[in-house]
Amino acid sequence: MSHVKAGGTAKNVHDSPGQRLGVKLYGGQKVKVGEVIVRQVGMTKRAGDGTFLSRNYTIHAAKDGTVQFQTRKVKLFSGKSVRRTEVSVV
Repeated sequence: MSHVKAGGTAKNVHDSPGQRLGVKLYGGQKVKVGEVIVRQVGMTKRAGDGTFLSRNYTIHAAKDGTVQFQTRKVKLFSGKSVRRTEVSVV
């Protein structure tokens, strides 16, 4: 027989760093080509004129200018229309 009681498994011990998501440049701020405007998981914000969406859904500036945010109605696959924020560079 063992002299020490069996230890249980540890839970909640993994600690991963934050992903630094969110809006990096706000409306009215100057932006240069290629700069990150929004880092996001999924398409919570849409890429509009003067911006492009990278593979991990990060929105970058496609031209120099100022950042603009506006809400748009977008139709989902189910046909339901919902409001989404659109990011553009003017």
